[in-house]
Amino acid sequence: MTDTVTVTDNGHVRTITLNRPDKKNALSDDLAWGVIAALEEAAQLDGVRVIALTGSGDSFCAGLDLSGGERSSPFSAQSAQLDDLSWVGHFLLAIRKRCDKPVVGGVNGVAVGAGLGLAMATDVRLISRSARLMAGYTRIGGSPDAGLTITLPQAMGYEQAMRFMMENRTVMGEEAVALGMAGEVVDDDKFRDRLAAYCQQLAEWSPITLRLLKRGMTKALESTDLEQQLRYEVANIRIAFASEDAKEARAAFFEKRKPVFVGR
Repeated sequence: MTDTVTVTDNGHVRTITLNRPDKKNALSDDLAWGVIAALEEAAQLDGVRVIALTGSGDSFCAGLDLSGGERSSPFSAQSAQLDDLSWVGHFLLAIRKRCDKPVVGGVNGVAVGAGLGLAMATDVRLISRSARLMAGYTRIGGSPDAGLTITLPQAMGYEQAMRFMMENRTVMGEEAVALGMAGEVVDDDKFRDRLAAYCQQLAEWSPITLRLLKRGMTKALESTDLEQQLRYEVANIRIAFASEDAKEARAAFFEKRKPVFVGR
């Protein structure tokens, strides 16, 4: 692990924490790949029965770190060249396909874009009352990634997911539960304790039962090939970001003005 991801164990519960509080846990390559590595390590340890995934400070994850920086990958040069998903596609694969243990999302604050995708990839979610969830792709001229074309319709239903993303809505704790984006809302000052208690409650069950339960549930949801859908997402977002409209959207975002789109 790097210092951008912390891992703590309490009995059979492993907590993975995004640890860039000064950046609201915005996703650098280092942080994103660190989360994936931590999830995959936990998946291989028999002593870990339940995994909690949460953020440090007052945020879960503010999405992609738009300040940029050097791109990196944990793969060899050749494997990195062949991997066209990058970390944004591996979030859902790491949590749903390569880990058969329950992953509990502790959405302690803002979750935007790929950060929302990471949260929605978890199996169940607890959300703090003041947490804010937003897709944000229409605002920056993008299209959904991080598995959101899969997980949001699963959680909310097709029309609600479409409205949520097209309208660039912001949803807070209670409404997120009403829409199916989380299963429980918790007061901010009680959130950490409740997340820990809930994970300990799950860890009392047989790990064999939990793992077989998740295998069956995730298999039933794969009506389309998960990896194929993620590749489709990535292809779409590349097309979107290459457009003039996307450049205008990002310029308007930084200049704090309304964008003018031309359809190119």
